[in-house]
Amino acid sequence: MSPIELHVVHRGVNYDLPLLPDDTLAILHAHLETLTAVPASRQKLLYKGKKPTHTSVTTVGDAGLSHGMKVTMLGSTDEELGTMVKVENEQRRREQIMQDRASKSKVKVRSAGMAKPNSFIFHKLEPLTHLPNPTSALELLQRLSSDPAIKHVMLTNQLSVGLLTELAPQEHPNLLGLNLNAGQAIKLRLRTDQYDGFRVYSDIRRVLCHELTHNIWSDHDNNFKELNSKLNREVAEFERRARDGTRTLAGAEDVYEPVLGLEAEVQAHVLGGSGPAPSSDESVEERRRRVLHAAMNRLQEEEQEIENSCGTAAANLSH
Repeated sequence: MSPIELHVVHRGVNYDLPLLPDDTLAILHAHLETLTAVPASRQKLLYKGKKPTHTSVTTVGDAGLSHGMKVTMLGSTDEELGTMVKVENEQRRREQIMQDRASKSKVKVRSAGMAKPNSFIFHKLEPLTHLPNPTSALELLQRLSSDPAIKHVMLTNQLSVGLLTELAPQEHPNLLGLNLNAGQAIKLRLRTDQYDGFRVYSDIRRVLCHELTHNIWSDHDNNFKELNSKLNREVAEFERRARDGTRTLAGAEDVYEPVLGLEAEVQAHVLGGSGPAPSSDESVEERRRRVLHAAMNRLQEEEQEIENSCGTAAANLSH
């Protein structure tokens, strides 16, 4: 009995398979699994003259396969299927969060007649009383919760946090922030390593924006990075508007046009800041671009450091 050769195509890759006409389809599927890592149970073969019904013990010849025939194979590997399941689970989790928020909003509408802006706030502030100077820690938490820019992004993006508290440096030496259960609680590293003071306010607030993003997205994926960048841009734009005084009188149109992209995020750092003196042959625009580029790189490095010191994604994986 002369052997036959099939030309199997899977996702643009060609595989030439030598077989005997009396080889079973189980043998064919086993060869394809070895070549493509797609399990036999998920392989689907498309070719001309395919018989309507067959089993794993059906021979290649009885299934309508012949020498030189082109076969298209469909199917996903275990790794690809796992990735799709993860994406679907994340989407379901996000949809559930949005549904829960919608149901809560409906309750508020029935009781008060309209959604209340104060729904999107930090509902409770709590310093760690066993650490030194808890009064100052509480004042810092109050400053964060009443920060106009933070209040603005929470209202704009409908973000609510049950508890805002702190992380103890010695208990969590590698963490700067942690979001539990999509906003049930956010914990921030407020203190220095030696408990002799508090970290820079702007650094703490940037970590807070990162953890607020975890209210919507748990993993540090592209969806997360896009929303996190948006929150930081909105903080920078809000403060720039307040600083420039470009808000108009009540009832008039807002004439402010926000800066697009990451440039908005770094405006607060660039404007009014000190930088290298321009060279004699460097224009004002060239210097602005150079300073802006350096600030953007610095902020991206800071964000990577925050991500590396965030315990939220790891906490979600452990659940």
